[in-house]
Amino acid sequence: MNEKIEIPLSKMKIILLVIGALVFVVLGVLLIMEPATFVTSRFKNESMIRIIGIASVSFFGIGLFFIARKLFDNKVGLILDSNGIIDNSNAANVGLIEWQDITGVEVLQIASTKILILLTDKPDKYIDRVKNKMAKRVMKTNYYSYGSPLSIVSTSLKIKFNDLEKLIVTEFEKRK
Repeated sequence: MNEKIEIPLSKMKIILLVIGALVFVVLGVLLIMEPATFVTSRFKNESMIRIIGIASVSFFGIGLFFIARKLFDNKVGLILDSNGIIDNSNAANVGLIEWQDITGVEVLQIASTKILILLTDKPDKYIDRVKNKMAKRVMKTNYYSYGSPLSIVSTSLKIKFNDLEKLIVTEFEKRK
């Protein structure tokens, strides 16, 4: 492949992700501030409701921060060329992922989200490139949990997951 394939970020998908994260942050704040309002036969303990609210605000607040940054990012979301893949679709921007470092491609599904895992025999090379401590921690966790720190999702890209998977697998197969 001599040509470069560029897949832009989908601002509409990112806006929807921001709205979703914002809803969970607001809901979390309500759980923290007014836990008695949310007491049910299943959740009777106000302290537990408050803990769920704190977890919601923490997780979705951090996600909201990283997702919102992508709204103002004018870089291309994903680039495939003869050298490899440059993924700018998430917070862990590792730069060029060289084809020669990719040993396989797998699909992982968590709830309804499908994730493309790029297996590599050089995980530390890519983990060490990440400057953001939280993104680095996520990459290490992914490596221990799923066998690779490198993952790509289509949630912020202008491409459907099945098309993304087909494209990356095809390009990877050309270089095996």
